[in-house]
Amino acid sequence: MTERTVVHLLRHGEVENPEKILYGRLPGYHLSALGRQMADRAGAYFETRDVVHLVASPLERAQETAEPIAKVTGLPIVTDARVIESENVFEGQRFGVGDGSLRHPSVWKHLVNPFRPSWGEPYAQVAWRMHAAAEDARDAARGHEAVIVSHQLPVWIARLAAEHRRFVHDPRKRQCSLASVTSLHYDGDELVSVSYAEPAADLLPGANKVAGA
Repeated sequence: MTERTVVHLLRHGEVENPEKILYGRLPGYHLSALGRQMADRAGAYFETRDVVHLVASPLERAQETAEPIAKVTGLPIVTDARVIESENVFEGQRFGVGDGSLRHPSVWKHLVNPFRPSWGEPYAQVAWRMHAAAEDARDAARGHEAVIVSHQLPVWIARLAAEHRRFVHDPRKRQCSLASVTSLHYDGDELVSVSYAEPAADLLPGANKVAGA
């Protein structure tokens, strides 16, 4: 019988971002009070599971989301830059049709190719680094479970790759809510299935729409 291992990709909780900035990889963006509640829910969700390895993106919001899990499991947080947020040329800006930023000709060159995408890190590169990190976490947790705290786009792209789906998508339709858990199930080295859960589902109605999550 081969070993069954699960690697959970956890999106961080809500971020304090009153100006609705596309913060991306910028430092200094921390969880909001609601985001910390979401992180606590994630901690409670994993407290009764067989988690033996804990990884987080180096960004503050991911590290803070990992803290309750570290507390209930007694595990150290392993920082892995491979699970960081994706690069985006609009980082640091308020971005959208409503605020007029898309009307400026200077940004149009970044919007010409949604397949790559032309405004940021190639989806294929995101998928590669996320799955490389997941496989290392799988190896560290053989026969048990691991948690990787990351960000919406990297988690979603990792899921699309796992399910052999096209990377091009509508960001509004990602099934990857705040503090959600996308789980990669391995049979030995083989990825055999993907599942999804929302430990903080009841907190989502109170969340603000934030950018760069």
